[in-house]
Amino acid sequence: MLIAWAVLITMVCALIVLATIRKVIARNEDDMLHVRDAETGVITKQSRLARTLQSIDTWGKALTVGGIVYGLLLLGYYLYMGWQQSQAIVK
Repeated sequence: MLIAWAVLITMVCALIVLATIRKVIARNEDDMLHVRDAETGVITKQSRLARTLQSIDTWGKALTVGGIVYGLLLLGYYLYMGWQQSQAIVK
């Protein structure tokens, strides 16, 4: 059972690292709308940054949902095992 907890802890740590990376990358985000032809380089940079952040968000959502589902399954298993032990006849 130690491996099950290690997997859950690893998922949580990966999510924390991913959130930190996203925060660091988003710090350089330019929120201004650039539409002039002279700002083509800025538009390209904004587009690339938006794709990167969207990719990080996708992984973050997947890790969050996966961690919650895995944690609930782990909780259900422990509750079931506790119930089974409480039903055992003591001799």
